[in-house]
Amino acid sequence: MKITYVYHSCYVVEFEEVVFVFDYYKGKLPTWDTQKKVLFFVSHKHQDHFSFEIFSFAENYKDIIYILSNDIKFTDKFLIRHNINPCIKKKIIRIGKGTSKDLDIEGKCLRIETLRSTDQGVAFLLKYNDKSIYHAGDLNWWSWSGMTQQENDKMEIDYKQEINRLADKKIDIAFLVLDPRQEERYWWGMDYFLKTVEVGCVFPMHCWEKYSLIKQFQKDKGGEAYINKVQEIIDEGDNFEL
Repeated sequence: MKITYVYHSCYVVEFEEVVFVFDYYKGKLPTWDTQKKVLFFVSHKHQDHFSFEIFSFAENYKDIIYILSNDIKFTDKFLIRHNINPCIKKKIIRIGKGTSKDLDIEGKCLRIETLRSTDQGVAFLLKYNDKSIYHAGDLNWWSWSGMTQQENDKMEIDYKQEINRLADKKIDIAFLVLDPRQEERYWWGMDYFLKTVEVGCVFPMHCWEKYSLIKQFQKDKGGEAYINKVQEIIDEGDNFEL
């Protein structure tokens, strides 16, 4: 299994027979055999997680599926205005929060489950080929100094409620938010996740190109216990073999 960091919250997970692309909106994607099955997962409509450019990949990869959060909406007229053939909708699967769906991938079952984001859309939990993969999207403990105590308290409750749903699961790979804009609170969401869920390997995302934050987390009180789990991102295009 090969993992590639593309940009921001976009990671690619590649198996022998299928590729999973999460939250692509910019950056250079790897190239694959055009006969390979490619699945794009989009957690929500925010412009740093979704771009209509993903539909252009259907020109080269015929066996392609788009799994989109229900909050992403567009009409045929909108697609035509953006030079996208409305027939692309035949390749789209929409999914809401707190739901599940099974897909057949070359005779193997891909189980897709979703959690409710604390911001917009969903987080994804996939089970495929005896591997469990979690992509947070914007599901995070979004505590901000500019919010009221009541707002921050509700955020804490909402976040912990969703993550607690995973407490009895073993996740092999988790893509988790580490956002420098939260200042001294940047590590709260990842720390709670790792204290609650058994995780094999963690890939930080949503770092806004401040990759030094990953090392900072590893050194801070929240990250010392997870230094062997949390992978360091140096730059776009970094590859990992697991």
